Amino acid sequence: MTRSELISLIKERKSFLCVGLDTDPNKLPEHLKGQPDAVFKFNRAIIDATIDYCVAYKPNLAFYESQGIEGLIQLKKTLDYLRTLNKPVFTIADAKRGDIGNTSQQYAKAFLDPQGDFAFDSMTIAPYMGADSVTPFTVYEGKWVILLALTSNKGAFDFQYIENKENGNRLFETVLETSKQWGTPENMMYVVGATKADQLAQIRKIVPDSFLLVPGVGAQGGSLEEVCKYGLNKDCGLLVNSSRGIIYASNGEDFAERAGEEARKLQQQMAEYLK
Repeated sequence: MTRSELISLIKERKSFLCVGLDTDPNKLPEHLKGQPDAVFKFNRAIIDATIDYCVAYKPNLAFYESQGIEGLIQLKKTLDYLRTLNKPVFTIADAKRGDIGNTSQQYAKAFLDPQGDFAFDSMTIAPYMGADSVTPFTVYEGKWVILLALTSNKGAFDFQYIENKENGNRLFETVLETSKQWGTPENMMYVVGATKADQLAQIRKIVPDSFLLVPGVGAQGGSLEEVCKYGLNKDCGLLVNSSRGIIYASNGEDFAERAGEEARKLQQQMAEYLK
């Protein structure tokens, strides 16, 4: 999905919501546990209930890889199902990969190659090892790198705020500045945690035109109002992710209906901000 296609989709659905498919087999509703393809059945029901209110889905690969081959089969069935629907969505492999060049090439092939089993639109990447660990993910036309910039976890303060004594830049600001040489707003986004909304104004000074993937709204306590106040740009420029607050809104047989309700609430708020 190109940048212009993503912007058009946001305008069409009046939404910049991303639904995180962090599907834990241990948290499935009781009536699904033990069934064949239980994870896929859960994901399919969530997708059916939310697709009119969101523009993106973000499976966290850890929840699938931890289940071995069967987990990857459930992931592939989920992606295949999305492609059968006549409703385009942006797909994100939340993988946080990043390694030396030839290894990154293989990670990119595994998850971004249009001829591969998964063929995601984008992939989250850790920038710590520098340019040669990131650029292999930029070679697929129409595919996106989503670079970790400023995360919302407590450990973010261990490294991301370290200040360069020469220029005063914090490490996350250096990541933003340097990575602009590796990609463009047409193929590179940045992860910025919703609980770091107070930093969004500074981040927008560095990457005014780039899309930001913002996790942490909802169950993690991030404020959609604050994110929009400081993060929206002329093209929207945001994908705001909610995972647990949507997919686990209920653990009963009404789980999909409740997920749809939560997604609709967020979409309605987003429509107002898009005005």
